[in-house]
Amino acid sequence: MTSISSDLPPSKPARPRSRVLPYVVLLILAALVAGLVWYATRPVAMLVQGEAEAPRVDVSARVPGRVVELGADVGDRVEQGALLVRLENAQLTTNLGAAQAALVVAQRNETAIGATRPEIIRAREAELAAAEADLQLAQEAATRDQALEQRGVRSQAVIEQSARNLAAAERKVEAAQAQLDLARAGASPEERAVAAAQVDQARAAIGQAEANIDELNVTAPQGGQVTGRMVELGENVGAGAPLFTIVDLDGTWFTFNIRENLLGGLKVGDRLRVQVPALDAQVDATVTLINAQGDFASWRATRATGDFDLRSFEVRAAPATPVPGLRPGMSALIRPAEAEGE
Repeated sequence: MTSISSDLPPSKPARPRSRVLPYVVLLILAALVAGLVWYATRPVAMLVQGEAEAPRVDVSARVPGRVVELGADVGDRVEQGALLVRLENAQLTTNLGAAQAALVVAQRNETAIGATRPEIIRAREAELAAAEADLQLAQEAATRDQALEQRGVRSQAVIEQSARNLAAAERKVEAAQAQLDLARAGASPEERAVAAAQVDQARAAIGQAEANIDELNVTAPQGGQVTGRMVELGENVGAGAPLFTIVDLDGTWFTFNIRENLLGGLKVGDRLRVQVPALDAQVDATVTLINAQGDFASWRATRATGDFDLRSFEVRAAPATPVPGLRPGMSALIRPAEAEGE
């Protein structure tokens, strides 16, 4: 039997599989796991969120009235002293008229007390003259009775009656003279003081009435932007009811609530780098206030031992320069560790 030979070259023996590949894969996986662990446990800079605030005033009227004019609307910028609302109150106008009339009465009363009518003075002078005439008659009668009594013509009883009549006539002269002096002098110092006090009281009532009328024109106590209007034309408003809200955008500051363990020696005058996401800007600010918050803002320890309560502090910082577009309510971010001393 003839064998047939093949022209193909003989096959090479198979190479054994590499034992290094699994170790490489494990090393890559370990590196990935280590990277994830490091990323998850890496120290992250503490970020504290606060917000921007500004001086805000809720404007109200001191007296009630009906709105007859509005001088501003929401969004307007007003200057200090600008007219916001003009009210109308007929009762206050009437009170002013009554106070003015009371002043006239008090002044007339003061004048009347300060001077006595000439007719009264003449009447008192006539009474004095009549009393003096009666005194002269009583004196003449007493002299005549005494002369007759020496001759035994008048009894002792008649002499005594004449003496009593003379004494009564003298008292009448004294009384008439006192009445004349009183008429000429007019009112007493106490009465004059009371009349003057009544005049002052009436003037004070006029001043109060005029002040109330002036309060019918409600003006802006500070400059800023009107962010709220709570009144309509023709509406009746009461005393103390809020009418407008004005925010001073030029006085905006940042405020943060920070736990005491994060203050890191922060003090008034330090500089902060504040990030404002709404403006996509970094703002340099100076710390102006560090004030402890109430107990309600404290962080309470959860462990009985090895831990302690932490107070929260309000930190205010004012921008070093005006920040265009900064408005109250915008978020502000800081990293307490980045505070810089002056």
